[in-house]
Amino acid sequence: MKLRPLPASRLFWTGAAAFAVAMLLPLYASGYVLGLLTVAYYTAVFAMSWDLLFGFAGEVNFGPTFLIGVGAYTAGILDARLSPGISIYLCILAGAAAAVVAGVALALPALRVSGPYFGLTTLVAVLMLQNFIIVAADLTGGEIGLAVPDVITIDASANYWIAFCFMTVSGAILFGLSRSPIGLILQASGQDKVQAGALGFNVTKHKLVAFIVSAFFSGLAGALMVFYMGTASVGSFVDISVGVQIIIAAVLGGRRTVIGAAMGAVFLIGMGELLRPLGELATLIVSVIALCVILYFPDGFVGMLRGGARA
Repeated sequence: MKLRPLPASRLFWTGAAAFAVAMLLPLYASGYVLGLLTVAYYTAVFAMSWDLLFGFAGEVNFGPTFLIGVGAYTAGILDARLSPGISIYLCILAGAAAAVVAGVALALPALRVSGPYFGLTTLVAVLMLQNFIIVAADLTGGEIGLAVPDVITIDASANYWIAFCFMTVSGAILFGLSRSPIGLILQASGQDKVQAGALGFNVTKHKLVAFIVSAFFSGLAGALMVFYMGTASVGSFVDISVGVQIIIAAVLGGRRTVIGAAMGAVFLIGMGELLRPLGELATLIVSVIALCVILYFPDGFVGMLRGGARA
């Protein structure tokens, strides 16, 4: 029997090298670097979840932080208000479940429209959540934020491994889903919804499935991140600027790749921290780099590694 050769693409070997480095990092990296990457890995899950809906289904979700915020605040409120009567892990599962319920509640009316109207619907959902957090300050902590009394662990290496393993498993599941029949139908509907429907595919049903999956991983990542940071605030989870960063990460890494979204998230978080001494200039530099990549490499970092540059 003839053995199949290993993939020789730059993308494969770059990914393998990055995975190996990530596995070895806890052996020599400082707690500061591990903490930075922990946040980057959770952001990567946010970006990968967003890419499933936009990259494949073609629906521009301007409010990814709605699902993230619901998951994060649900877990944080349960722990803060019922502690020590409820387990952290039950709070995390409750956060993911709440995000799914909120995702279905948002998707049912939002999927009745398309294009900019879908995006505006998701954006309004974020604004409504922000207002609720401020109005219900006694429950949510309001603008000050909600202090979460418990954390999973205070060990930097352990937090790193939790985030890294979660990102890896989430990425594998989302990537597999994108290559499944569901993913192919989502791609077809994203390119031509009318023709996909004419072929007998239930476009709305498959988009709803994508929304539910995206909501689950977004909410679960938000809940896990709350118990890493020890606090929940609008600026960390719900603010529109956070959503913009997630969208840029997904597009920068490569639309319709899932894995590219993780690359974009790690790049944005890393570059933002590296250039922090430059103050406001750091945001400008990162934005210019992102713009150049999007203009000259529409397929993002993944496209660059595949050699797909386009003027």
